[in-house]
Amino acid sequence: MLNGGKAEDIALGFDKNGLGGIVNATRSLMCAYKSDLWKDKFSEEDYAQATRAEAIRMRDELNNSIKIK
Repeated sequence: MLNGGKAEDIALGFDKNGLGGIVNATRSLMCAYKSDLWKDKFSEEDYAQATRAEAIRMRDELNNSIKIK
């Protein structure tokens, strides 16, 4: 996730309201359709849907990590 970072590590940069951090996940999002998680669900032509799915997954994982930190 997040260009090699883990949600648990990144969560430390946010406050309890989920504010204060900046996450750069450009490659993870641009190439989501190639990842093991999405390659069987999305083709290269469906890159936008794969990007959306990955962004939502990342958001949820990060939000969960922020809540439990």
